[in-house]
Amino acid sequence: MPAIFDTLDKLKPIYDKAYNGVMFICKLLLVTDILITTMSVAGRYISFIPDPSWSEEVVLTCMAYMAVLSAALAIRRNAHIRMTALDTYLPKKVVQSLDILADVAVLILAFIMITVGWRYANGIGSKGTYVSMPKVSRFWMYFPVPLAGVAMLVFELEALYNHIKDFWYLCVHAK
Repeated sequence: MPAIFDTLDKLKPIYDKAYNGVMFICKLLLVTDILITTMSVAGRYISFIPDPSWSEEVVLTCMAYMAVLSAALAIRRNAHIRMTALDTYLPKKVVQSLDILADVAVLILAFIMITVGWRYANGIGSKGTYVSMPKVSRFWMYFPVPLAGVAMLVFELEALYNHIKDFWYLCVHAK
């Protein structure tokens, strides 16, 4: 086993902490969504419970954060939908090479999400406000895209490393 793999394997606790941090944020967002939605629905039918005008926009914003961050979490668990129907018929080296190619494509997507998403958040997002909350910038509505791009980048780097390591072991043991 090359020493580089031993060294890079020591980074796993950092990836674990990043994963747990993003998962915790998603859980907080889900609880927030549930509480605000419950208050909003109850407020429509129970007179002493307020039904704030901002509830719908906040819930939708939280859902946007959860959607893109949970997609980034799925990268680490290798839980994304993918075409595996032909994997049993292809040589293992080809399958591993295709996994590495897919990792590179996702890394490119992560960089695009970071750069273009940040441009939109700072451009369009910073020029507007929420309708029901005129003091809150729409930056927060666009910010999930670059944030998820960063999370994708982190988790995809780990996935790429694992695929490269698996490919290297496959090549060494094939000899």
